[in-house]
Amino acid sequence: MSKTSLLTSTTSDQDQHLIYSGITWEQFKLIQTGFSDSIGVRIYYYNNTIEILMPGRAHEFFKTIIGFLIELFCVEKNIEFEPTGSMTQEREGEVSVEPDESYCFGASKPIPDLVVEVVFSSGSPKKLQRYQVLGIPEVWFWQDGVFSLYHLRQGDYQKITRSEIPELVDLDIELLTRCVLIAQTSRLEAANTFRNAMR
Repeated sequence: MSKTSLLTSTTSDQDQHLIYSGITWEQFKLIQTGFSDSIGVRIYYYNNTIEILMPGRAHEFFKTIIGFLIELFCVEKNIEFEPTGSMTQEREGEVSVEPDESYCFGASKPIPDLVVEVVFSSGSPKKLQRYQVLGIPEVWFWQDGVFSLYHLRQGDYQKITRSEIPELVDLDIELLTRCVLIAQTSRLEAANTFRNAMR
């Protein structure tokens, strides 16, 4: 087992991030069990590499605001949705992920229609490989104040400018981005701006 990187923080505002390579699936499952009572810790496994993320305050703020606005859109547009949060998604022996937010739209499904990840480090496109194995239809990344959207087509993710999930095709990504940024100053203003623009 080799440690490839270790990034730690002395403040609660920043993520703490551990990556270890050379990990078997069996070793991963033991480590996963060891963290089962650790609230807020997210664990990922792919390609014999384990990633352990302890999200900071900013990470949790953005993922919660994004989720809130997506849910507000669904309520305003009368769209049925199931929030599945950071529910673990696995393919035995290959991959395990715990997204920041995830959703099923219209009806409950074995895997979510949408996964959202807040990224404070490089390499977000590489994270797509984990979701590709699982067959997640759409993945959104929030990084440096910008959304990057990817939709799965014939086994590969293609970058898109707006959602191709039927229930979300009318969601204005530029408006969503603006309101996420507004929320840094006022959550109420962000919600009102978002709601008013949809009416």
